[in-house]
Amino acid sequence: MSAIFLRPRNAECLLVLAHGAGAGMLHPFMQSLASELEAARIATLRFQFPYMEQRRKIPDRPPLLTAAVLAAIHVASEVAPDLPLFAGGKSLGGRMTSLAAAQNNLGVRGLVFFGFPLHPPNQSGIKRAEHLHAVNLPMLFFQGTRDPFADLNLLRPVCAQLGARAMLQVIKTADHSFHVLKSSGKTDKNVLEEIAQTTSVWTQNFC
Repeated sequence: MSAIFLRPRNAECLLVLAHGAGAGMLHPFMQSLASELEAARIATLRFQFPYMEQRRKIPDRPPLLTAAVLAAIHVASEVAPDLPLFAGGKSLGGRMTSLAAAQNNLGVRGLVFFGFPLHPPNQSGIKRAEHLHAVNLPMLFFQGTRDPFADLNLLRPVCAQLGARAMLQVIKTADHSFHVLKSSGKTDKNVLEEIAQTTSVWTQNFC
């Protein structure tokens, strides 16, 4: 597994950041997100899942993906032992991080999901969220109103059932990649800045 560690001088915490199913840690979204988090005083450790490292298109099975999450968190704890740890990721990366948290003590203070893939497009359901009830950690969800992977009419009740553990930040007109419509009055960069700042404020509650 490859990884990229990005730490600002005034870092307040470290987020282990997993990529989505179709693009690795070098995807422009991942790089832009890491840069905005750096500006918000959040260090990041981006890493590649084995299938992406081997340039395979189909993701590995969950046991291998969650093992990769555990390995990345272990590395993060070694490279920055002085920083409070958080974990999460984009789409698949976030879901596998939550699955790892449901099955293990990750040693992190909270999870952040940048587009939780609640269900495949046009196949509404909440089966992918069933394990979240076993996650005994604070969780921050960022979700766009145009995201075909998460019907907000389903995700909102899921977060409500998680109670005080969950916070849902809805991004108006954003799709699964957090691209927004011009009618929103914002640019994609504005959205990532907002996401990074919200993440910073949220993590400070648990540092």
